[in-house]
Amino acid sequence: MSHRRPSVVLTRDAIKNGFIDKMIDARGGFPGRWTEQQIVDCYRKLLADAPAGDVWVFGYGSLIWNPCVHVAEMKRARLHGYHRRFCLWTHLGRGTPECPGLMLGLVPGGACTGVALRIERAIAETEFDILFRREMVSGSYDPRWVTVRIEGAKKPVKALCFLMNRAHERYAGRLTDATVADAIAKATGPLGACRDYLDHTVAALEALGIHDRPLARMQRMVKARLPAAPAR
Repeated sequence: MSHRRPSVVLTRDAIKNGFIDKMIDARGGFPGRWTEQQIVDCYRKLLADAPAGDVWVFGYGSLIWNPCVHVAEMKRARLHGYHRRFCLWTHLGRGTPECPGLMLGLVPGGACTGVALRIERAIAETEFDILFRREMVSGSYDPRWVTVRIEGAKKPVKALCFLMNRAHERYAGRLTDATVADAIAKATGPLGACRDYLDHTVAALEALGIHDRPLARMQRMVKARLPAAPAR
């Protein structure tokens, strides 16, 4: 018998209807929780600095398989100077204060292949409102315009990217692979098991022809830590 908790699928409607706020309130609050005004001010400033025309967002984790915003186009893209790593403790969506999970962040060094999501300029403010209510609950990311190269495009483009805020209290730093695997294998929360987040990300990348060896290795390590299925 499975002991995994039932999960909630995060959708744009759920975000618009305050699901994340309700999830935080049900836990008795959240350290460093951003106010609505902080969230709005943050994305409006970034939009004011955005290049003309439609806006691009660089996705490297769950934004690939569950963006929750209206995307006009999705293309493979590469960001140089940063790499994807499990480095953000989560006590809410896919973990608890007693058993936190780990989420991906982008930290300096190397390169990262993900996707560029194009959002039509006419709806950019509406979509950024949803996006930032999802990603900037406590300011754990540092949203910036970065330069990415889209597969097949002649010129690079500026894309919004949620880099890891390494000054944040939930920044995990550089953990050993064993520590990461232990946390992912054990953690679960209202949005489901942390290992599902890893599995969905690996599957989405593979579907795009992106083979991330560190993530695939982590997936194998996590699987090895799971209890064996009972014999039938």
